[in-house]
Amino acid sequence: MRSDEPADAQPDLLSGISDLDAVSHLLADLHDDFPGKVLRFRHLADLGGALGPQGTMLFGGAATFNAWTEARSSFVHGNFAATILLCQSLVENLLAAFLHTGLMMEDLPPRIAFRDTLKRCRDRNLISDQDSGDLERLMSLRNPLSHFRTVADDQNIDRRAITTGLRSDALIEADAWFAIGLAVRTLAKPQFRIG
Repeated sequence: MRSDEPADAQPDLLSGISDLDAVSHLLADLHDDFPGKVLRFRHLADLGGALGPQGTMLFGGAATFNAWTEARSSFVHGNFAATILLCQSLVENLLAAFLHTGLMMEDLPPRIAFRDTLKRCRDRNLISDQDSGDLERLMSLRNPLSHFRTVADDQNIDRRAITTGLRSDALIEADAWFAIGLAVRTLAKPQFRIG
């Protein structure tokens, strides 16, 4: 704290950390799990081969685009809970926006529940029954990250970890691998592929 500041002034979150200290922390963070980051980046690159020779049309504007770019970055950097949340946002916005564009002549309410979006997509053969089941699974993985669940709830992360015998961080990582794969599988559908 500077001498001219009042004694009750709240210090900056990063006060006391010099630029050199910050750089050393950033380098350590980059180094930690570097092989894992490379593995996840390569996995995304391999998955990207399914996205059409000229890319993918991302219906849903900024929400869909940002969810996709941030999901990839989060996955590579090991932010697995964020990956799950962002993949859910991506597919929910992508599918509802596609229905809404007029390509499907769909009149959607201003706010639509994801289950309703899935039903409409299934009814129009945009997604298969397996896709629908996997997208519902993704929703069930996202819910306990977004909404409180007691340990009595089957979706509670700690309960799932105990049931599966996995550490909770390993469970969330496995969920993120599933989520990013499902997001790419959805983006690779013929309706979204360019070229």
